[in-house]
Amino acid sequence: MNEVQEEIETQFENILSALKNEQMAEFRPRFLALHKHEQGQFYESLDISERELLYQYISPKELAEVFDILEEDNEDIHGFLEEMMPEYAAEMLSEMYSDNAADLLATLTDKQADDYLGLMDVEDANDIKELMHYEENTAGSIMTTEFVAIVANQTVRSAMYVLKGQAEVAEMVYYVYVVDNEERLLGVISLRDLIIHEDDMMIRDIMNERVISVSLDDDQQDVAQMFRDYDFLALPVIDSGQHLQGIVTVDDIIDVIDDEAVSDYSGLAGVNVDEVSENPFKAASKRLPWLITLLFLGMATASLINHFEALVSQASILAVFITTITGTAGNAGTQSLAVAVRRLAFKDEEVHSIPRLILSEILTGMLTGIVTGIAIFLVIFVWKHNLMLGVAVGTAMFCAITVANLAGSLIPMLMERLGFDPAVASGPFISTLSDLTSVLIYFNIAGLFLSVIMN
Repeated sequence: MNEVQEEIETQFENILSALKNEQMAEFRPRFLALHKHEQGQFYESLDISERELLYQYISPKELAEVFDILEEDNEDIHGFLEEMMPEYAAEMLSEMYSDNAADLLATLTDKQADDYLGLMDVEDANDIKELMHYEENTAGSIMTTEFVAIVANQTVRSAMYVLKGQAEVAEMVYYVYVVDNEERLLGVISLRDLIIHEDDMMIRDIMNERVISVSLDDDQQDVAQMFRDYDFLALPVIDSGQHLQGIVTVDDIIDVIDDEAVSDYSGLAGVNVDEVSENPFKAASKRLPWLITLLFLGMATASLINHFEALVSQASILAVFITTITGTAGNAGTQSLAVAVRRLAFKDEEVHSIPRLILSEILTGMLTGIVTGIAIFLVIFVWKHNLMLGVAVGTAMFCAITVANLAGSLIPMLMERLGFDPAVASGPFISTLSDLTSVLIYFNIAGLFLSVIMN
């Protein structure tokens, strides 16, 4: 443990001691002096009796800042809400940034969400309801409605006055958006520009009229790509009439990128890695569906090997290299799958042409197949002193890797075209499919070389 962690642990111990001893005068300043992330860590470390004391010492608004940084998919978060007084919880939710509150309420049952919304201020509740109605994984679903907007026909001095008035509730103040009387987006101006220009300058003379924005129904992955390309801290979200509806902030995009990475990794692993459970029965129930499915697909491979039993009985040496062929082809297919999912995630139009992708993957598979095939040929020739056996296995390795490489690349593309998540084409699935195809290739090629292998 480094010095910073030791210092935090000591702080937590002192704050917890003050809480347990009901020393509010000591607890509040120490707790509120923590970074918001550390406040969240401290809050989650408490047991229910300790949290009930905490609710007496901090206001719903102060707790809202803690909940703004907690993950809405935290398995304990529903319990946190239920242990609060309903009125306290509702006020806390209304003090959260609207997008975070909407995400949290979306994880509850409709009745639970309606109960909390019914206890909130009408305006706050309506803002949250509106966000909850947007389709999941769109710009509308991740935007916040707490932003700073000004009009073009005002001075820098008056704009700064507006900014100071709205800064406390705004989630992002580095960009100030310029709208007309009907809330249509006209331009954007940075906080830096407001600071460096003279107070009497008109906003319309210094604003940037070229505003990059996204639409309410744009996919969150496309929004994340725009953040990546332009290095924005926030992006305005508009409707079909160019009316400014909200902004997407970089902290929400980091969550999107993290979620997409977890989704892709889960697909490659064939299990939801985000659902970590210490309960072995629950963990097993999450993993069994894919394993059972792959078991039956694996049985197809076993049946195929059984079909070539006569061939193996004539040249038993062929059985030695089955796992080498299938394992290497499976690895090649998984590598190709990972690259394909990554490519699709970033929508790289330069390499998104289907014919070009197919040609590229065929050439990549052939090159890796040739090198790997030559390597296994040399190993077999030195080991078994059988030239034709090495040629047969090397040729099979070349063909199996080429096919697996092509399948690992094309299957995710096909799934995307059909409207499915490409990551669902998981590593275990591609690996098992490669087993099937590589066994078929191996034994058919071995059959052609059988007579010379036996000599």
